[in-house]
Amino acid sequence: QVQLVESGGGLVQSGGALMLSCEASGSGIGANSVAWFRQAPGKQREYIARIRTEGNTNYRYYAHFAKGRFSISRDSGNTVYLQMNSLQPEDTAVYYCNIWDTEVWGQGTQVTVSS
Repeated sequence: QVQLVESGGGLVQSGGALMLSCEASGSGIGANSVAWFRQAPGKQREYIARIRTEGNTNYRYYAHFAKGRFSISRDSGNTVYLQMNSLQPEDTAVYYCNIWDTEVWGQGTQVTVSS
């Protein structure tokens, strides 16, 4: 069984940047795809990006709003990252990582962007 723990959230001013981490323990990520989602107050959970690894190649997929500002990556172990640049107040949300196409989620990390 894999467990996910997000970290790296916090308070940042508009235009700032943050890097979130998603560390997998237990059985680890392995060859699974990993995705980032977010949920703002009063809104549905929203897909951000996904990374899929085949052999030595990582394939990245982004929601339209994330292209050009957000970047997903992973290390050779069990950590997936989400680099977020040019943050705006509308990016304020709880950010979650997920083993793609499963019910395995982390507990989330709060990102707050002040204007």
